[in-house]
Amino acid sequence: MLKIIKPLSLIILFFCITTQLSAQQNWKSITSVEDLITSYPETIENMLDQFNLDYIGLEKVKLAHSNGNMLEACNELLAYYKNGAMASDLRKETPLKTTREVAAADTILTNVFVVQNVRGKVPYLEDGHRDWYYKGPNNDKEWAWLSNRHSQLSQIFNTYLETGNPKYAEYMDLFLRDFIIKSMPYPAVKSGTSVWRGLEVAARAKIWTKIFYGLINNDYISPATKLLLLSSLPDHAHYNRNFHAGNNWLTMEISALATVAAYFPEYKNSEEWLDYAIETMTQSMKDQVYPDGVQTELSSHYHNVSLNNFELFKEICERANRKLPDFYNSTIEAMYGYIAHMVRPSGFRLMNNDGDRGSDQSLILRGSQKFDHEDWEYIVTNGKTGRQPEDGPSYFYPWAGHFISRSGFDQDAHWSFFDMGPWGSGHQHNDKLHLSVSAYGKDFLVDSGRFAYTGEVAEKFRPYAKGSAGHNLILIDGKGQTNGPTHTQDPLTDSHFKITETFDYASNSFDQFIDLAGKAKHARAIFYVRNEFWVVVDRVETDRPRTIEALWHWHPDNKVEKEKSIVKTTNERGNLTIIPVGKQKINPKFIKGQENPEIQGWYSPEYNIYGPNITSSYTIEIGTNTTFVWLLFPSEKEIPKIKAKIESENEQEITVGVTSEGKKWQLTIPFNNSSKAKLITP
Repeated sequence: MLKIIKPLSLIILFFCITTQLSAQQNWKSITSVEDLITSYPETIENMLDQFNLDYIGLEKVKLAHSNGNMLEACNELLAYYKNGAMASDLRKETPLKTTREVAAADTILTNVFVVQNVRGKVPYLEDGHRDWYYKGPNNDKEWAWLSNRHSQLSQIFNTYLETGNPKYAEYMDLFLRDFIIKSMPYPAVKSGTSVWRGLEVAARAKIWTKIFYGLINNDYISPATKLLLLSSLPDHAHYNRNFHAGNNWLTMEISALATVAAYFPEYKNSEEWLDYAIETMTQSMKDQVYPDGVQTELSSHYHNVSLNNFELFKEICERANRKLPDFYNSTIEAMYGYIAHMVRPSGFRLMNNDGDRGSDQSLILRGSQKFDHEDWEYIVTNGKTGRQPEDGPSYFYPWAGHFISRSGFDQDAHWSFFDMGPWGSGHQHNDKLHLSVSAYGKDFLVDSGRFAYTGEVAEKFRPYAKGSAGHNLILIDGKGQTNGPTHTQDPLTDSHFKITETFDYASNSFDQFIDLAGKAKHARAIFYVRNEFWVVVDRVETDRPRTIEALWHWHPDNKVEKEKSIVKTTNERGNLTIIPVGKQKINPKFIKGQENPEIQGWYSPEYNIYGPNITSSYTIEIGTNTTFVWLLFPSEKEIPKIKAKIESENEQEITVGVTSEGKKWQLTIPFNNSSKAKLITP
């Protein structure tokens, strides 16, 4: 039955609908100073109260404010910024008006954002505002967080300057007005929400500052939006000043605080903000960077994040004529040195803990120019330019426990990374003693990556990404490693490593496994014969019989096959074979894209990007202390004939003989004493 609506009801319904529509559209029509004052008088009064009106140049603003004329005060404030010479490095010429378009930017104009490789369209709410809490198509709060950093706005800003198309500026104007009004009032409490979490607050403060000065003389950005920026930036500074975190988060948040303080010295609290930022950032650098120049989270990705923000902070202080301690610059230099020495011959960075496989080439070249290190340029260009290093080609960072072995600096060079340091202060994986191997421009043995932090992908793969099973390690009775120490108070001593002209040696051990009955210890030693091959020695000490599973994860680009106990690649160019050496009969099985009974055989080169790869798994039962030996032999083309055997073994060391194509090597590999490591080539 149809319900009949009476005339009075119709009137009420019409009134409600029109009122609602008016409310939805009201904020969009706020473009002038008068509009903003009428709609949000308290916001404007509070904004003016944030300024030191005795600051030189603000005399007219002060006079109008003292007379109670907010309209004139706001107009004079905007005139001060439009006509001033401050922030000359951020001011941009208004581009010539055109109709040129950029497809990627036009996608953003439809509110479709790509966040960590996931595309999502931000919906509108009933009030006409975008849903700033939208978690993307995978219901991932990480997507919501990152979309609120406004990197998409930065892309539109650059597109506008490039094209001069007004639609890009107009989008920025409406976007900013939408966000700031919807985010009011500032809660002034520590938050984990997508709008008021520290990293997002910090990112916005930096981007908004560039947009404010870059478009201060642009008429497509309304006076109301410019004033809203000036009203919200002190809130962002307050949050970063009072609720910042530690580690790489601190570098991002405090550099944002310094950005606001240095570029807007007119705020009452700017001087105190900058003083606090300098004190906090310099102390944090001491706390979160080891003496060898490695950020304590021990993740290549977050090492770079901290470095970029340390540098940004230094540049801000220089513009503000504030001097930093001498160690600050030398630490930045050391951080660059670490990146240069860790880089793969392909230019891709070390992939460890929560780090992606991105290229560090441009970053290293930037550092080489800043610090006049032509040797870093030589490393990252494979000797095409720069100056050959006087050290290397292998490097060890004793505080981080990161050991890089190389045959040289050419693009086909052998490269390996051995992780023998502490667990890390953040973004950690349980991967102590993990080994990655590359040669001839190809990655062979890899870390499985980070997959995702939150959402469906993380729910499925995050334990695997963080656990020992996702790394080139051994499991004892199916158990992986527990968390290790977050920091170390001392560097590893010379007994753990040796670098000579003909070989590298490194060793360490770990004895804490999740819910493992009894006691067991895994010691691993790496012996690299330069230009030839690696030998990996795994020593398991145990108080009872155990099931040991050794895992080797292959990069998915490799064609991998097995021949009895031997696993090898059959690529057209660039190959590696793994040969178990000894009397144990260890037959491998291949696991690829497995989901049950547990995740195994997956690889994630970037956040939210993943796919199956081959894991070769060797399982054996042991009754007492046992040593496993693996020969890792690279070759440009087909793998040559190789013979390897254990010549002797005792409780301290093992001697291995290797023969290939008329060459012979005898390796003495101690389990934990570098001084005993020897190489004989008859």
